[in-house]
Amino acid sequence: MLTCKVFNTHADFYALTQALDTELNARYGKAQAAYDQHNVIDLIKTALVGYEDELPVACGCFKKIDDTTVEIKRMFVAPRYRRHGFSSQILGELEAWAMELGFSDARLETGKGQPEAIALYGKMGYAVIPNYEPYVGMENSVCMHKALRS
Repeated sequence: MLTCKVFNTHADFYALTQALDTELNARYGKAQAAYDQHNVIDLIKTALVGYEDELPVACGCFKKIDDTTVEIKRMFVAPRYRRHGFSSQILGELEAWAMELGFSDARLETGKGQPEAIALYGKMGYAVIPNYEPYVGMENSVCMHKALRS
């Protein structure tokens, strides 16, 4: 898979995140509405799109939380391309990019109804932590953290 660094307004990134939103709404139904407001990201330059045979098949991004921490957001692989290592590649490249920019920690939020995502993040070295804002009190959320540098 070839990856390209893009703005989160890039047409391919937008199309993939629309597919992600459709999938999340199918998985969680009306409960997803409480999370939709947290999936809107201001303009950022730290997004990746992965291409297979020139087709956009995977994406992810991160946003700055503070001087040392980023939050991984909008991770998605099109269903037909899953189980080929694309999500691990996207996540690894996002982490490397964050480290290049001087960040030492990454965190993320996923849902209990996404066991494959929880397994991926665990495999990639993330550990479950108490829910951080704005996910405090949201029972469906699983928040995770990883130190990018030791």
